[in-house]
Amino acid sequence: MEKRTTKRLSRQDWVRGGIEVLQERGVAGIKIVALAERLGVTSGSFYWHFKGLRSLLDSLLEYWEVALTDAIIVSATGFGGSPEERILHLMVQVVEGDAGGLDHAIMVWARNDPAAQEAFERTLQKRFDFARWMFKQAGFSNRQAVIRGRLMVTHLMGESSTSLKSNAKWKAIVREEFEVLINPIG
Repeated sequence: MEKRTTKRLSRQDWVRGGIEVLQERGVAGIKIVALAERLGVTSGSFYWHFKGLRSLLDSLLEYWEVALTDAIIVSATGFGGSPEERILHLMVQVVEGDAGGLDHAIMVWARNDPAAQEAFERTLQKRFDFARWMFKQAGFSNRQAVIRGRLMVTHLMGESSTSLKSNAKWKAIVREEFEVLINPIG
């Protein structure tokens, strides 16, 4: 029998473990005992941080919304360059930080869980609204800002599944994609 360590995990350790399982197996793969085994602790330690599985799942949704959307919006809002440079900065930040890495798993989860659906729709709307604002700041009409913003957001969400960052020239690729988004239509 494998001996478990007596290490003490933080709430964040459990959330990180849940994120890994979510990305690998989807929400159905998240089980308290299996996650505890993966983290090398007893399942009893889980209950120091969470009331139950739903509490952990809610924390995963919160992490996705706050750390992978709200924090990026705050960073981009505070960016000191031009509006166009802000857009490029955000695109690079999303790819570099793999901020879209959970998007697909959350989207699939949201199909069968009302709480996940609500978080997905709310977070996606935040992304669309902020992207529209950035393109308006760059001088595009509201209609063009909406279209370009949606294209940027959905494109970045999709790039997480293409392993773009593993390409040595990923920054040049992101710059080319940015150029397509930012240049007026002939």
